Amino acid sequence: MSEPYVFANTECELGEGPLWSARHEALFWTDINNSLVLKKGISGDVETWKFDEPVSAFARIPDSDDFVLSSATGLYHWSPEFHSKELILPVEDQNPITRSNDARTDRSGAFWISSMGYKAEKGAGSLYRFFKGELVTVASDITIPNSLCFSPDGSTAYFSDTLTSQIIKWPLNAQTGLPEGPAEVFVDISGTGFGPDGSVVDAEGYLWNAQWGGYRVVRYKPDGTVDRIVEIDASQPTCPAFGGPDYKTLFVTSAREHLSEQQLAKEPLAGSVFAFPIDTPGLPDPELQM
Repeated sequence: MSEPYVFANTECELGEGPLWSARHEALFWTDINNSLVLKKGISGDVETWKFDEPVSAFARIPDSDDFVLSSATGLYHWSPEFHSKELILPVEDQNPITRSNDARTDRSGAFWISSMGYKAEKGAGSLYRFFKGELVTVASDITIPNSLCFSPDGSTAYFSDTLTSQIIKWPLNAQTGLPEGPAEVFVDISGTGFGPDGSVVDAEGYLWNAQWGGYRVVRYKPDGTVDRIVEIDASQPTCPAFGGPDYKTLFVTSAREHLSEQQLAKEPLAGSVFAFPIDTPGLPDPELQM
């Protein structure tokens, strides 16, 4: 496997939410702290869109070049072409201390979104599932929600409250799509000094996790044991995403927040998007069932 390379040197304060769009042949991602959406194809320059509030993640709309965008106040229909957004549903719009964070569409087309405090206030966040116009609360009392992803057959959800140093897995009810039964610990990285950030699952059911503070992305087998560790030139990787024409490229966003001037001098690529080829392809994120 080739070494990671810099896909986009963007100096994002908090790069997050990467999503490959086959319709655009490009990667979209956000800089949460600067209220930006960014886009870049395999070649060419980076495009940016500025918003009036933090935005964190996307869901694909069927047969459209547009997206559903998760923001600090709700879910919006967003058009990159016209940079127009239309409110679909307010989410915590009356809560001034929270913003959106990690999100992903499950295999049935439901958009799982999360919230957290701007200052990572303990227990301020929640996890929701949006499906066919209905928003359901999945969990609350969460501090830093991350690692939302799903097994290839859609029967298992993965999730992390980063402060716990654990990634858990939930069995999902085939009828409701919601967790049923107790959560199990899938991975525990206590003692490493790193935090489990964003995750994604490939076609073989292996989970790739970006580890905040660790300069690395780790591929875990379905039994939770380590399969592979890929090091990148930024201490704060945030979220992976599969992309490219064959979904055999792994893109990884990263962050610069909380790094001192001395640390940034040692990490000039912090906030960039990294990429590297992988042997096992990922799966496209399903389109949202609105």
